[in-house]
Amino acid sequence: MPRHALTRALAVAAALAFAAPSAFAQQPAHAVPAGYAGSASCADCHQKESASFGATNKGKLFLNHPRNDHQALGCEVCHGPTKTHAESGGDDRGGLITFNGKHPSPVAEQNAQCLQCHEKTARMLWKGSAHESHDVACTDCHTLMHAASERANLRQPTELETCGRCHPAEKTKQLQFAHMPVEQGKIECTSCHNPHGSAGPSLLAANSINEVCFQCHADKRGPYLWEHAPVAENCANCHDPHGTPHDNMLKLSRPRLCQQCHAGTGHPIQPRNPALASDFQFVFNRQCSNCHINIHGSNNPSGEFFVR
Repeated sequence: MPRHALTRALAVAAALAFAAPSAFAQQPAHAVPAGYAGSASCADCHQKESASFGATNKGKLFLNHPRNDHQALGCEVCHGPTKTHAESGGDDRGGLITFNGKHPSPVAEQNAQCLQCHEKTARMLWKGSAHESHDVACTDCHTLMHAASERANLRQPTELETCGRCHPAEKTKQLQFAHMPVEQGKIECTSCHNPHGSAGPSLLAANSINEVCFQCHADKRGPYLWEHAPVAENCANCHDPHGTPHDNMLKLSRPRLCQQCHAGTGHPIQPRNPALASDFQFVFNRQCSNCHINIHGSNNPSGEFFVR
């Protein structure tokens, strides 16, 4: 390369290097709207809270790298306009939205602040949902002021611990025989439920219990030549997905579970003559599924009674 060309290239590179920071420096600062005080005013009195929030991912985004004017409001994105509150030394609440303390704002007002940004995808069915109808606040499950979980800003380290604060019975069932690897973190409460709203029962992530179960247990979906009616109706007729003291998460031990629907008429459930092998075979080890092995359904032409 000729010497004069090399010199010109170095000069251009140097000019760009010095021009880049000046371009960012010339970018106009986000103006503070009327009624807003700015996050710096919040930090004057709430040093501990400001430092904790500033260390979170959302705090770093809002306070240091806002993507728009709304995020540039910092603390006031969630807490609303605080100028009146700041100028009164904290005596006048003004338009401040509070999420805890002695006098928190109404739950509807709290949630409205969150829904300014989080109203799409999984939150589309929030209004009218079971949680919304029972005045559950977003901050009952989530926290922004400190990083308590790796994701989703949960109040507890895991979904199970967060949901278990209100659903202790379901959390305790996980300590029983539960095939679902919730404790191992392979699936979570939201693998089956959508806490923000659902068109199905029990805030399920699908239209029915069976549809949720079939997401993992596709082999039980069918269709079958011979269908077992309670299976097609509802998996929860026989199973409790949160956990039970019985194998396969059955609600009752066998044969008691089967006897909820099947009386012993014409089929011995107690040995009438233990010396007679043809009689005793039906209650050997007291497991109906010893013979009725395809209890979820059968495609065998001779599988009417699910024995093959």
